[in-house]
Amino acid sequence: MSGVCLEVPLSEVSSNVEYAHRIHEHGHEHQHGPSDRRHEWLAIAEAIVLAIVAVATAWSGYQAAKWDALSAEQYAKHADAVMSSQLKAAEAGQDHLYDSTTFNGWMFSRNAKDKDLMEFYVRRFRPEYRKAFEAWLALDPFHNAEAPAGPSYMPEYKDSKVEESAALARQAQGYFRTAVSSRDVGDQYVKVTVFLATVLLLTALSQRFKILGPRVAVIAVAFVLLVISTSILVQLPRA
Repeated sequence: MSGVCLEVPLSEVSSNVEYAHRIHEHGHEHQHGPSDRRHEWLAIAEAIVLAIVAVATAWSGYQAAKWDALSAEQYAKHADAVMSSQLKAAEAGQDHLYDSTTFNGWMFSRNAKDKDLMEFYVRRFRPEYRKAFEAWLALDPFHNAEAPAGPSYMPEYKDSKVEESAALARQAQGYFRTAVSSRDVGDQYVKVTVFLATVLLLTALSQRFKILGPRVAVIAVAFVLLVISTSILVQLPRA
């Protein structure tokens, strides 16, 4: 009596379908055909279980692959958003350094009472920084002790690159959360595939029993696992 291969690789869904077909054929080869109708009905039940397992395994494997692909895509978007955020942050740092340098040059020319040089630096201010600079001058900072230390401490001082960097960072976090949740759903589908493989194993074992009692008990356990697996499949989200 030849053996039946019971190993079900999760990465190849089609092998489960083929395996279910082999189990069904093997069961018929080793039934020596008692006329008892109970054995015939049990064989029909086993065939139905195998058919459902084949379809459910194919669907579970398909969904697992889809969710893994979605997770990989979200991880890629997360990495891209993180790089873009860091780039914008670096550009914002360069802008801040430029603002500080030009302001220091303006302060030096003011102390030197060089109005032409002062106007030169003012013309070199970035538009966003110049707005804060004018608001700072309006506070008479050289005579007002409560004025901020410089234009960069004013509420008007804003850099669009800083805001873009923060927005990209939030977007990256969203991509990461989606990637993790998608991977978790894919893992749930893989777990269901393991349950279905167990159902195949039990169905194969049940067909080896010629005594009705043990055969019914094993197929009953297989049926319970099949119900649990299909109920989980119905509740899981679909890609």
